[in-house]
Amino acid sequence: MKCSQVTHTGLVRPNNEDAFLAEPALGLFAVADGMGGHRAGEVASRQALENLRLYFQRLSPGDPGADLAAAFADVNAAILAAAGAKRAWRGMGTTCTACLVREPDLWVAHIGDSRAYLVRGDGLIQLTEDHTWVLELLKNGQLTDEEARRHPRRNMLVRALGAEPDVRVDIRHIGLSPRDRVLLCTDGLTNQVTPAEMSDILTGVADPDAAVRQLMNRALALGGRDNITILLLEG
Repeated sequence: MKCSQVTHTGLVRPNNEDAFLAEPALGLFAVADGMGGHRAGEVASRQALENLRLYFQRLSPGDPGADLAAAFADVNAAILAAAGAKRAWRGMGTTCTACLVREPDLWVAHIGDSRAYLVRGDGLIQLTEDHTWVLELLKNGQLTDEEARRHPRRNMLVRALGAEPDVRVDIRHIGLSPRDRVLLCTDGLTNQVTPAEMSDILTGVADPDAAVRQLMNRALALGGRDNITILLLEG
């Protein structure tokens, strides 16, 4: 699949703790949003995606879902080891949303609150579920959708790479259709731009490079309060 991508520090944060991976030859694409003080979030997200790339470069392909789950476990162990080796990196972690393309099929692996979407026809379908404390409250009926969207703790994660020795990763498999697009993004986009606005851009702008730029510019126009990273895949 072809990939268009953009990343931006945003208008508030001093540095970009997001990272992205685009390896068309491997059919591997991913975004990550790091967390941790002293720029450790930046280290975690970049280490995660570099280790993910190396894992699939060494791998003899098997079952794509199982391969992604094993890769995330390997990456999680590498982040924990790095954090234990350097005081300034202790406690670092990262989200990661990755997809493995074996056309006409797609596997998505996910942990944290970066997201994957399927753009099909005139619709936008969210493929991942945020691993956040606020979403748990929403599912339990303790918050409304609007309260969850504006909650001051909406970005508090309950799962991330580097958080625990045993990693729980969501895996999803879908079949792709002609003209489908797949969007991977960090929460710097989704916390600013509504799904309806995202859908309008992704279904209304034919050129993928122009579409990712429009998404980024919309997030910046709405405040750009976080780092923004967007990958758009299409056949």
